[in-house]
Amino acid sequence: MLRLWPLAVALGVGALVLVLTKNAPKETLSPLAALGRDIFNDTTLSASGQQSCATCHQSAYGHASAHGIEAGGPDMQAMGQRNVPSIRYVSTRSALSFDADGKASGGFFWDGRAASLQAQAMQPFLNPLEMANPDAASVVQKLSRSSYAARFSELNGASIWQQPARAFAAMADALAAYEKEDPDFHRFDSWFDLVMQGRARFSAAEERGWALFKDEEKGNCAACHTAEPGVDGTPPLFTDNSYDNLGVPRHPALRRPQQALDHDLGLCKNTSLPTDVPIATLCGAFKVPSLRNVAVRKFFFHNAAITDLREAISFYATRDTDPKRWYSKGPVFNDLPLKYHSNVNRSEVPYGQKPGEQPRLNEQEIDDLLAFLRTLTDADLAGSVAKRRSATAAPAVAARAGQPVANPKAANSL
Repeated sequence: MLRLWPLAVALGVGALVLVLTKNAPKETLSPLAALGRDIFNDTTLSASGQQSCATCHQSAYGHASAHGIEAGGPDMQAMGQRNVPSIRYVSTRSALSFDADGKASGGFFWDGRAASLQAQAMQPFLNPLEMANPDAASVVQKLSRSSYAARFSELNGASIWQQPARAFAAMADALAAYEKEDPDFHRFDSWFDLVMQGRARFSAAEERGWALFKDEEKGNCAACHTAEPGVDGTPPLFTDNSYDNLGVPRHPALRRPQQALDHDLGLCKNTSLPTDVPIATLCGAFKVPSLRNVAVRKFFFHNAAITDLREAISFYATRDTDPKRWYSKGPVFNDLPLKYHSNVNRSEVPYGQKPGEQPRLNEQEIDDLLAFLRTLTDADLAGSVAKRRSATAAPAVAARAGQPVANPKAANSL
């Protein structure tokens, strides 16, 4: 966050993180979660011997990817097909379901195909574009040769190695426990959280952005990126876990020329969908991600087609008013077959306007929304966001500093 960068210059980013987290509770992982941490970081469990869960879900990027679309496969030459999603703040997510109106929510991955953290954890190990193991037994064989194999046996019994299916499921249980227990996966210590706790105040730009975020006639972001606390008092996750079809422009690097008509249809290709839902209406819909730590991301939307957060906000604001900006080489919604164009969200603000009309957000308002989104960055990542921002900001703009303090007035005066 912008206000933190001068402090980072003075203290060093590492010291700044200590300032921000020195009062964080020290949590001890259970033996199962500690085992999951080792599995999460183990590259030997992949066919290539070069890829672990942590390779694609890097803590420095909010447990998302530094590259957006990752390479994998047995020789690390296969390209993935989707932007790697963040796995922070997903431990409370439930399985995919549909309400009485047919609206989908829940599930893991961009298309909701996994029903639990455990199910999500299993799939990359067997995906030919990722860790590329041929079957569960081959993963378990690698586990049996790992440095933590004895601890795995202690927790699951000595006979576990003769039961590959059970051992594979136990591995997923350990990974799920790690994601649930390690506080880095659900920190809730961003500047936004401090403001909500009365320990800090937004800057003027952040305050305006926060208002725009909620304004149903302007940004209307909160319609899908829910900004209300959970029923149990959990701070907002900035997603309602629903699905939306945004008509995101095609990412040309994801398809070879001979695959020009190959489209990623998202939710409607989920093979676990109930038979009573109108499947065709779901084509082109993808999971609404949490906006927490969105400012540390370098790639946006399911296909990583946009590589700048401000541009991503601009896409929402000008997709319909200036379509040539986004679809310059062909028709609108060029990553979706024509027969599914009616599925694209055109009714909710900020959409629904005609080409040439004024967008609902002007350039200053886009800047204000960007300022607000930076406040959703976890404390351990705040220095990287401030550094990236300061590289392009005018020195006078970058001069404002601040840190979590008990006195909101003091914070606001920095």
